[in-house]
Amino acid sequence: MRTITLLIIHCSATPEGKSLSAEACREDHIRHRRFRDIGYHFYITRDGEIHRGRPLEKVGAHCLNHNAHSIGICYEGGLDIDGLPKDTRTLAQQGSLLALLRELRRRFPKALIVGHHDLNPMKECPCFNCVKEYTDL
Repeated sequence: MRTITLLIIHCSATPEGKSLSAEACREDHIRHRRFRDIGYHFYITRDGEIHRGRPLEKVGAHCLNHNAHSIGICYEGGLDIDGLPKDTRTLAQQGSLLALLRELRRRFPKALIVGHHDLNPMKECPCFNCVKEYTDL
């Protein structure tokens, strides 16, 4: 297994009122970004369902210079109706994300939980402060 030092949270940059299913995200990554598979290891849809992406043993394609030692988690959403950054997580997504992070921290206890923005300040993603929200996890 890879050495995991980061659990990186992303948003799909999908506006409120629009949908991007896990399969549609996978298809976009393969067709338009020319990835072999979806770049994330997990994708959480608005209904709170956690969809598996790349196997944990495989390097993701979600955060430049950090893919080799991280796990990528993405939630559907992240933009308001006008396309501006906003924490659009539903209660179901918040619960699923928390449960997933707890499980991953059990498996990788030294891994830091960060948002994409924390590693690339040019990005707004995931549109909420992960470090602050999960500091006690």
